Amino acid sequence: MALRSLVAGCGGYLPSRIVTNAELAKRIETSDDWITQRTGIRERRVAAEGELTSDLATKAAQAALKRAGLNGGDIDLIVLATSTPDETFPATATRVQAAIGMTRGAAFDVQAVCSGFVFAFAVADNFIRVGQARSALVIGAETFSRILDWKDRTTCVLFGDGAGAVVLTAGEGDGSNKDRGVLSTHVFSDGRYHDMLYVDGGPSSTGTAGFLRMEGREVFRHAVVKLAEAVDAAIAANSITGTDIDWLVPHQANRRIIDGMGSRLGLPPEKVVLTIDRHANTSAASIPLALAEAASDGRIKPGHLVLMEAMGGGFTWGSALVRW
Repeated sequence: MALRSLVAGCGGYLPSRIVTNAELAKRIETSDDWITQRTGIRERRVAAEGELTSDLATKAAQAALKRAGLNGGDIDLIVLATSTPDETFPATATRVQAAIGMTRGAAFDVQAVCSGFVFAFAVADNFIRVGQARSALVIGAETFSRILDWKDRTTCVLFGDGAGAVVLTAGEGDGSNKDRGVLSTHVFSDGRYHDMLYVDGGPSSTGTAGFLRMEGREVFRHAVVKLAEAVDAAIAANSITGTDIDWLVPHQANRRIIDGMGSRLGLPPEKVVLTIDRHANTSAASIPLALAEAASDGRIKPGHLVLMEAMGGGFTWGSALVRW
């Protein structure tokens, strides 16, 4: 028998303010039809003034802990994925640690942009597998509205704010893909693609937070290839086929990419969890928010095979396969 990570609970949090496509069309040259047809997005959430990434993360973490029947004192690891931390340092994860009453173990951030949750999930899973943690909070939280150029209609319509969290606890399994728990994780990056998706600021370059810049067509083209690579890695590692998957929970960046990946796996649309229409692209928060929604409404059930995949700036990309 070997240690493996079990999903004990999921939770999500969205800011209360809803910004519709129609509202954006009053500020910039765009339309609801243009945004919806090209992306699948109809609205997004925007954090209130003074509402920080750590605030969103804490509320998502508390929701996940409640679902798991645990409290902050039961957790010995927090891995928080974000590209929009509260401060340059310390890690936003430490603010969540204090807020939930966790006084042992470690809390730190990881940064892999839209792939961040998958990367954080992989890190936490490995901590549990080698026995360095027994219970972990994996969080994706973003306030992307703070790094958007609201005059750039090609980018500002795509993103939203939010947070999602998953509690992982240590369990045992025989190593087969029939056992509950995290079966495998797969992460990749290639820094040669930096200029296609980046933020034009930072402490050591400009001393400012900067704004998001993206070559949308190139990112779309590469996303199709990179996501296929990540999905194929998970399928090959576990000796399954696409149709063995019960749920695809993809990063919510573009409806056309999501539909294409579902079709590639041979999955009907009803087996793909979609939140992009209501959440837009919440970067590292998109997968855990979708997980929390599908778990809470009963779609994802014990024993289901759940595949997560994402790609982000860097480029980074990855996947994770879980037996729920």
